[in-house]
Amino acid sequence: EKPYAIEAGRNALQEHFGRQGIAASIEGTPTGNHVRYALPAEPPLVTLIIPTRNGYPLLRDCIDSILEKTTYPNYELLIVDNGTDEHATIDYLKQLAGKSNLCVRRDDRPFNFAALNNAAVKQARGELVALVNDDVEVITPDWLTEMVRLALQPGVGAVGAKLLYPNGNIQHAGVVLGLGGVAGHAFKLIPGEDSGYHFRAQLTSSFSAVTAACLLIRKHIYLEVGGMEEKNLSIAFNDVDFCIRVRETGLRNVWTPHAVLYHHESATRGYETNPEKQSRFDSEVRFMQKRWGRKLLEDPCYSPNLTLKYEDFSYAWPPRAKV
Repeated sequence: EKPYAIEAGRNALQEHFGRQGIAASIEGTPTGNHVRYALPAEPPLVTLIIPTRNGYPLLRDCIDSILEKTTYPNYELLIVDNGTDEHATIDYLKQLAGKSNLCVRRDDRPFNFAALNNAAVKQARGELVALVNDDVEVITPDWLTEMVRLALQPGVGAVGAKLLYPNGNIQHAGVVLGLGGVAGHAFKLIPGEDSGYHFRAQLTSSFSAVTAACLLIRKHIYLEVGGMEEKNLSIAFNDVDFCIRVRETGLRNVWTPHAVLYHHESATRGYETNPEKQSRFDSEVRFMQKRWGRKLLEDPCYSPNLTLKYEDFSYAWPPRAKV
C-alpha cells in the first residue's frame, strides 16, 4: 500500500550501483527488487556439463528444453555418457554428436557423480562451467543469463537455480547446513509461487550451498578448490562439501529465484533404498559430519533460532541459540 517506499528503495539501489560504478538495472517485483547486472559486451562461453546414462526420454526433454529455450548467446553442451547401453539413448547421442555446440564424451567408469564432473570440467572450454542434471527442464528462457550475471560479480562463487518438482512445488531453493544431520533444501515442497520466510523463496540471496543439479561457477574457482570430493562423496553431499570449500576461500554462494527449471529428482539414478546404497549414503553422512563438525550446525546464512528438523524456516524448539 506504499508504492513510494518501493520506488525509493529501487532508486537507492540504482544510486548505490552508480556510485560503485556497477552496470546494473533494477526491476521491481511483487516481493522486492530484481537486480539485473549487465553482461560484458562479449558474454563468456559457458560449458554445460550433463552426465547421463540411459534414460532417453528424460535426457531428450532436458537437451531439447536447453536448445529450444535458452536465450544466453554463448554456451556449449558437454554430455558425459557414463556407459549407456540402451539403444534409444545410444541413437539419440549419435544424433546429438553432429551439432556444432555440443560434444558427447564417453566415460565408462562406475558411476561417481563427483569424478564424472571433475573430469569434464578439466576438458571444458568455457570460462564458466555449469553442472546440470539430465533430469532437469528449462522453464525460464533467461535462466542461464541470470546465473551468469551473478557468477561474474566480484566475490561470488557458486550460483544455484530454483528447481521445481513437476507439480510446481519447490525442490531446491538453496541449501541449509545441518538440516537432517548434514544439509537439506530450503522451502522444499512449498508451492513454487509462495514467498516463504520473509520472502526468501522469491529473493536472490546468499546460502552456504546450492545443489549441483544446476550449479554455475567460474572454471578457475572450481579447479582452485580442487573440484568435488571423489573418494568419500561419490554420490551424495559432494556439492555441499564443494560449496563449503568455496565459501572458505572468502567467496559467497548465491541462489536466484529468477532461473527456474523443473527437476525430476532421482528419476535417473533412483533413491537410496537397497542395503548397498544405504550403507554408502551412511558413510557419506559420517564423512561430512567428521570433516565439518559444528560448522554444519552453525550455518552463517541461517538463523540459529530456526529449526534443523524441517525445511520451512519454522522456529527451533527447544531453542538452538544460547541466550
